[in-house]
Amino acid sequence: MLRYLPFLLVLALWIYAFIDCLNTPEKEVRNLPKVAWVLIVLLFGQVLLGPVAWFIAGRPRRTAGYAGGGAGGRGGGWVAPDDNPEFLKSLKDEQPPKDEREKKKDDDEA
Repeated sequence: MLRYLPFLLVLALWIYAFIDCLNTPEKEVRNLPKVAWVLIVLLFGQVLLGPVAWFIAGRPRRTAGYAGGGAGGRGGGWVAPDDNPEFLKSLKDEQPPKDEREKKKDDDEA
């Protein structure tokens, strides 16, 4: 069973590089057109040259602030809904006034 591990690792890297290459927008691909990178990854995937070349020379570089965001949404990252003041404000705008909610509750109980 252990003798199949190198083959499975190569296969996993090959599949990951291929899917990553397909999902990368055309404008972000470096050094070659996207179609060329797809062919390189497919043709040279068994010997790891294609996937390694994609990760080193073709994949777009991620900046340090890309995945982060910091507290309060600084940096343009993802913010949890309960920490997002705009989202909380939109919830307050959608709720009917308190006396209408009580009236509806009384109607539902009857």
